[in-house]
Amino acid sequence: MVAQRPLTVCDVYDRFLKGEKMSESDWDYKIIPMNAAELKNKYKLDFGKNIVPDDKDVANRLFQAGMEMLVTTGFYNCDMKRVAKFTEEEIWEGIKKTPTSLVLGEYRDAVKFEPRRGNSSKKPVIQGGPTGAPVSEDVFVQVMQSYAQEAIVDTLVNGVMSTIEGRPATTNTPWEIKATMAELRALKEARVRANRPYMAI
Repeated sequence: MVAQRPLTVCDVYDRFLKGEKMSESDWDYKIIPMNAAELKNKYKLDFGKNIVPDDKDVANRLFQAGMEMLVTTGFYNCDMKRVAKFTEEEIWEGIKKTPTSLVLGEYRDAVKFEPRRGNSSKKPVIQGGPTGAPVSEDVFVQVMQSYAQEAIVDTLVNGVMSTIEGRPATTNTPWEIKATMAELRALKEARVRANRPYMAI
């Protein structure tokens, strides 16, 4: 069976609105572990010390278990505190529509993300940065510049300003918005200083 049409963002939002209400702790500590344990037994998955299976049969069973986990368990929305479920057909439709490559950045700083297999001759895309870790506002530009100026780094993953104008960048306050705007300006300055103004972030 083929899905009637691809789901839109609005379809997904509506599905979450109607989804089962659940606390994040129940999702994390009850639903996920319980369903994962059941499927591990059902599909006879035991990797031993080999956490990345190279046996095709095991890899296939792992994929089937993952698909069933996704269909039966669904997705959890932390903000809405609800679970949305999707059919296997809808999931396959989404997989089919997924781009096979993605270009990040522009002009001379553009880099192409595309699938790689084991021992690939294609260079991997290397992302550099503090990846969401708190960074002091007085050294933010210099920290990000230090990553951008490394030739091996293709894209930046920025840190988060822990303060703005000496004030804590507290979540859900105007200070968080101000810090985010400052981060964006600092990232632009860091890329310009490193002579890589079109590098993706």
